[in-house]
Amino acid sequence: MVPWWLVAVLVFGTNFILWGGVGLLRATATSCAAAYRRTRRWSRRRHLFLTRRPVRGFGCFPTDTELAGGSPAAEAPFGTDRVAVLMAAHNEELVITESLESVTELVPPGNVHVVSDGSTDRTVELAERAGVNVISTWSNVGKAGALRQAIERFRLVERYPAVLLLDADTRLDRNYFRAALPLFTDPGIVAVAGFVRTDWDRQGMSWLGKLLVCHRQRIYALGQYLLKFGQTWPKCNATHIVPGFASMYRTSVLPHIEMNPPGLVIEDFNMTFEVYQKRLGKVGFTPAAVAVTQDPDNLRDYVRQTRRWALGWWQTVRRHRPRANLFTCMVSLLLLELLTSSLLMVALPLVLVVLLLPLLVPATAELLVLGPLHEALSTYVSLFSLLFGVVAVDLLLTLLVAVAQRRARFLAFGAFFLALRFLDAALSLYTLPMAWLTRSTGRWRSPGRRARGAEPVESAPSTEPDATTSGGSGG
Repeated sequence: MVPWWLVAVLVFGTNFILWGGVGLLRATATSCAAAYRRTRRWSRRRHLFLTRRPVRGFGCFPTDTELAGGSPAAEAPFGTDRVAVLMAAHNEELVITESLESVTELVPPGNVHVVSDGSTDRTVELAERAGVNVISTWSNVGKAGALRQAIERFRLVERYPAVLLLDADTRLDRNYFRAALPLFTDPGIVAVAGFVRTDWDRQGMSWLGKLLVCHRQRIYALGQYLLKFGQTWPKCNATHIVPGFASMYRTSVLPHIEMNPPGLVIEDFNMTFEVYQKRLGKVGFTPAAVAVTQDPDNLRDYVRQTRRWALGWWQTVRRHRPRANLFTCMVSLLLLELLTSSLLMVALPLVLVVLLLPLLVPATAELLVLGPLHEALSTYVSLFSLLFGVVAVDLLLTLLVAVAQRRARFLAFGAFFLALRFLDAALSLYTLPMAWLTRSTGRWRSPGRRARGAEPVESAPSTEPDATTSGGSGG
């Protein structure tokens, strides 16, 4: 009989345990280093106060920076005036103004660059009204193609040391750059992944919309705290994605990254693989570099976006050959667990039916197929194992996220997250063969957007095929 804890490991994987443990070590090491620096700083300050010794001939006491032993890690190598912001937008009139307002409060408007990718609404007009640099592509080329064109036409590599790739539906937290830029103090860091939070404040969402947004935020929280924080520790650096919603790159590495290879539906997985597989550097990450993005609040857009992301993942895995490095090991473990957990999640309803039906309706145990199948499954797995290994563990993860995020709504929706995990697993398996059987054009359409305080607007009809053969990473 398979014990419940093994069922939990098979369904939820060992990555959370492995990288969560690494993240705990990172947090402990960082706290110890900070405590040591504080102790050393106050010790030196006390000594200098008692001796009244002038510092560096200025006849004054040293600053905190000098007491820390030179240039501290918290001091950015360059300011926001030397950071370019690049936003690709396709029919984003409902949200682009608010996103541009959030970023122009932090960087000069002249540093912000918008590329409209075949927009047919007021996207260009609103961007120009915001006082930023605006260009349009010659046709709808997809997000990756639009970004590549904009980098070349704006000459961002020659003009700026770093560029922030920002989605049109994303708002930056006021402390984003204050938290993210110091990571570039390490010359080995070539990209900084933003910390994503979903937009909780949209009005008029249905019950299903709130559930979908809550589920997506739970995924973000678990993935960032239990995976990405450990994966981006400089001592063992290997993360599978620098998300394209609000992340920064050193412009010096962009010429070495193939941003828009043919056949891919999204760009951020591929750019991350390029960084590691070409040994361009490491990825930095801090939970303090927060940006808020909109997530789908209707089932149709949620399915399309999840399917597009899953397809983009498999396409990227197909494109990049394994290498003898930590990144390939990390990806291999992630792939193994993604396949096993997805298969188990998809099979879970059938297993429950086979185990429960003969108990609820004893006559079904005499059926030709169900009876022997029930007997065979009962030998290896029990309802107790499924209850504790799947349901209880999932509820425990929900409780942890609710406490960490200080949001009671996670508990209200906790009983429904397993159903959405089943949907995610089914979409992941559905798109797996498509990565080898289809090719994507990269053209995109965003999910339905919602201006603050307004009803959601469905995405405009498109003449392009569905996201299995085309699409983008917008939103």
